[in-house]
Amino acid sequence: MAQLLVRNLDASVVKLLRRRAAAHGVSAEEEHRQILKEALAPNSKRAKTLMEFLLASDPIAPDVELDIERSRDTEGHRNARF
Repeated sequence: MAQLLVRNLDASVVKLLRRRAAAHGVSAEEEHRQILKEALAPNSKRAKTLMEFLLASDPIAPDVELDIERSRDTEGHRNARF
């Protein structure tokens, strides 16, 4: 099994992780594993980013072209969820 060390987390993030873990009756480490699994799962229930939505294999508007190079310039704006 691989290990992951996350440095320089805000104390508030750690506190929220511990609260969430306690609410689920698991350790903070287990909660962290679950969060990562859910976030990275191909069929995750989390909201898709705009880029994920636009690049989906089942597009809503297949006749619309996507300029990926230009999209990467604005990729820092990740708050849009669909």
